[in-house]
Amino acid sequence: MYLHHLAYYLPTQVVTNEHFTQLNGLSHEWIMERTGIRERRKAGPGENTNTMAIEATRRTLAEAPAFPAEQIDLIVGATYTPHDTIVTLAHAVQHAIDVADIQVVSISSACSSLLNAVEIVEGYFAMGKATRALVVVSEHNTAYNNEEDTMAGHLWGDGAATLLISKERLHENDLRIVDVKTGGAATMGKATTSVTLKPVERGLVMPHGRDVFTHACQYMARVTREIVERNGLTIPDINYLIPHQANQRITNNVLQNLELPEACAVSNIERLGNTGCAGAAIGLADTLPQLTPGQRVVVTVFGGGYSFGAMLLER
Repeated sequence: MYLHHLAYYLPTQVVTNEHFTQLNGLSHEWIMERTGIRERRKAGPGENTNTMAIEATRRTLAEAPAFPAEQIDLIVGATYTPHDTIVTLAHAVQHAIDVADIQVVSISSACSSLLNAVEIVEGYFAMGKATRALVVVSEHNTAYNNEEDTMAGHLWGDGAATLLISKERLHENDLRIVDVKTGGAATMGKATTSVTLKPVERGLVMPHGRDVFTHACQYMARVTREIVERNGLTIPDINYLIPHQANQRITNNVLQNLELPEACAVSNIERLGNTGCAGAAIGLADTLPQLTPGQRVVVTVFGGGYSFGAMLLER
């Protein structure tokens, strides 16, 4: 299958580290040293997970005339910060693009949801049930976040992205999705308590950040090696690595583990913070214009629960 195009939407409101200095005393220098985050985006009044998903989809379709909305036969939405658990973001997108009676599904596997959504598309294509799909990832972290939480309140940002995926190549610049691998790691460490979002309780919290850090570094490096090796490649064959955009220190650790140069890594953490499952998709969208024929990209992710995955793409 092929990635034809993708684009994203970011709210206009920018929240800098100085906001948290005034709120709870965390300095800009302290936040930068521990996370690499300088600023993040926050959805404004009237914006939510669904509205951001719709706007990302409209932008993506407008930039891809070879992929008209009426030819879409599958929408897969992904988020762990839903606006509505019945009218899911995938259904909101279907309504917005006005394509009736197609297959529509939404999933949640924390920050790994992007790759689980792509894998679902792969399954529909393999079964002959679809040929052109939208994958829509959107997170409204600030709707659930407690900014006064000094452990994790400064990490989160909002944003959305939409990927257009086809079973057959539509254009010579389409990226071939060579392979996708995902998995759950709920038996590892403090997986089921490290990051939680319980809407009727305290919302989005991360009481065991060290455990998250350790397993994120291990799993993203491991699954990257696995997907590269099972496709007859080596790590130096990777031109770009797009990790889950959670923490610059995690990205640096993964690079060191894989012995990849810093120039290979795509990072938007500094300006966007942790945008959940949308972060890697936004990074991929920014990387597309730089890709030349024959170059390869690995997207590697890790999420609460725990969950993990990697995707190999080639131009």
